This record gives sequence, structure tokens and C-alpha cells, in this order.
Amino acid sequence: MRMTPRRLAIGMSLWAPNLFSGIRVRRFAPDWTSAEVALHVNAFTRNYVKTAFGGSMSAMTDPYFFMLVRHQLGGDFVVWDTRGEIEFVKPGQGVLTARFEVPRERADELRRRAHGGAKVLEWFETDIVDADGDVVARVRREVYVREKRRVTEARAA
Repeated sequence: MRMTPRRLAIGMSLWAPNLFSGIRVRRFAPDWTSAEVALHVNAFTRNYVKTAFGGSMSAMTDPYFFMLVRHQLGGDFVVWDTRGEIEFVKPGQGVLTARFEVPRERADELRRRAHGGAKVLEWFETDIVDADGDVVARVRREVYVREKRRVTEARAA
């Protein structure tokens, strides 16, 4: 069965770590250039002072840049999420949203830079916003990209 953006969004929303953390994937773009994820702050996802738990906000941003890059580049590349940073700006309440974007041009640039097996580390940024559009947190995620050895070696042969 082919992985479609819709299937992945449903699967990620039902995946136990997301399901029980109040994280829902609203959508992946049909061309894998963007995704939107929501965190529902409730009794299970809030902290001691009844605002969004920082771990939940970090988890809601964890794999999405990696996934967008991976789907755009295809199976000839190794793609990993290597690290992340989060700056908490204000307490989060209600439904929080993060939008992830990897334009086709940026994915093409990563493909070009990783050509021949070069290791590429690229930072991506997004904001987590509340229902009023106020920034709750700023997030940076680093993604590792490298063309697979078998591809590089096949081209050289």
C-alpha cells in the first residue's frame, strides 16, 4: 500500500505517542511541502500551572520537517531528525498549532548538496501559535541528509 499524505496524517494522529499526547496531524500537503499539526491542551497535556507541557510542544514538532524532506527526496537518501531547540515565549492554552514548510526549491537544494554522499545538516524553523495567532514557542529542528552509498557507488561504476 502506497503511503499518501492523507494516510500518513491519519496514521500519525492514531500513533500512540501522538494520540495520548493530544497531538493531531491536520494535514500533509499532497506534494509533501507542508504539514499542519495541532496540540489540544487538556488535563493530560498540561503542566503544574495548567498550561501546555513543554514536552508535548516539543513532541508535536519532532518528526515533521524530517518527514517532509524524506518524502520529497525519496528512497535514495538517508534523512534523520538530529536535534531540536525550543524557546518558550508565553504560556500555551487551548489548541496550539504548528505549520511546517519545506518548499520544493529547498528540498532540491538539499538533494544537490547531498549528491555524491556529502553529509548535509540543515536547520528548519517554525512557530507554535495559539488560537489567537500569538506565538507560544519558537522551534528549530536540524535535519541530516545524505545520498545513500549504494546510489553514489552505482553512479561511480
